[in-house]
Amino acid sequence: MTDVPCPASDPDALTADVAGHRLEVIVDGDQRLARILALLNGAVHSIDIIMYIFEHDGAGTRVLDAMTAAARRGVRVRAVIDSFGSSDIADSIFAPLREAGGSVTFFSRRWRSSYLIRNHQKLLLIDETVAVTGGFNIAAPYLGTQRDNCWFDLGIVVRGPSVTRMVAWFAEIHDYTVNNDGKLLMLRRLIREWPVEAGPVTWLVGGPTQRLSPWARAVRSDLTGARQLDMAMAYFSPGQGMLRRLGRVAREGRARFIMAAKSDNAATIGASRLLYGYLLRKGAQIWEYQPCKLHMKLIVIDDVVYIGTANFDMRSLFVNVEVMLRIADANFATQMRGFIAAQQPECENITRASHKARAGWLTRLRWTLAWFVVGAADYTVSRRLNFGLGDPDPDLEV
Repeated sequence: MTDVPCPASDPDALTADVAGHRLEVIVDGDQRLARILALLNGAVHSIDIIMYIFEHDGAGTRVLDAMTAAARRGVRVRAVIDSFGSSDIADSIFAPLREAGGSVTFFSRRWRSSYLIRNHQKLLLIDETVAVTGGFNIAAPYLGTQRDNCWFDLGIVVRGPSVTRMVAWFAEIHDYTVNNDGKLLMLRRLIREWPVEAGPVTWLVGGPTQRLSPWARAVRSDLTGARQLDMAMAYFSPGQGMLRRLGRVAREGRARFIMAAKSDNAATIGASRLLYGYLLRKGAQIWEYQPCKLHMKLIVIDDVVYIGTANFDMRSLFVNVEVMLRIADANFATQMRGFIAAQQPECENITRASHKARAGWLTRLRWTLAWFVVGAADYTVSRRLNFGLGDPDPDLEV
């Protein structure tokens, strides 16, 4: 790995006021951790958190200590943590938080038919007035700028009237996890019946629905007739229906993609590369991000921005429990489109010729196998199956 620092950004550069909401996008990992700790330390009434990965490392310890301190001063603290994503963490580390009056519940705690459905959300709610989401987990690689173990990601801080929707959503997920964990039909009903409210700032959820989830239906609708598409996506392996819609935008308008070149999961990169040929033939522009691991979930479609926890792959579209924020605002879309464009100098441009040169029949076979596996297995499982696509850099392991 080259001696390149993890990217940083001016934390005040990406802000917007939309329909009574204050939006702040934080790209720098150190700034994300500082903002989270400030929010936790300033909480007066409540802290609610849903997290896929919660590590007991330097960043995780600081966050947990702040949650525990808040509970000791009388703040209600509740956490829902995915049992599979956070399988390396011992339940005992939460003992001080529980002793202080906080609660920690693990999603999908026992093996059953619903076990492969993961709670992939990352959501922090402070005093029921501030919401924070994005691709980042509570772990040092997502909350720092160390060059040797970094995920390039973002988080968004939201203040405004729509935060009450996430307060209600947390209450439903918390109640489900405490009282009905593993009951798939009930979880499907929660996702299916989530009210999708019209407006410039909308919270959308995803999960194991029989058809497309609410967030996937929304993005499919926005892609219909779209003229501009910009996407920075960690894991990209959609099905044929979504892929054709992306291809139509590339053919009739303009479509630009920034994909991951580095990961701790070689299978996800192979699954993405399987689809490059189709998109390039349709006229799409594709770049692969080089300095470190890309973990963003950012989509800009015309004047609409999606930021949240969902990748553009089969698991996030159909299986995992996800949350995405949809912001319909031309000025904010221009900002985020400019942010994506600003990353291109750090990327390798993938052309039809360069893609064809590395897409031999054996490599394509491996990419195809990877596409099927990452669509069916959790990321922490597919990470162990690289199909001969090359071992990830040992310095990149999470």
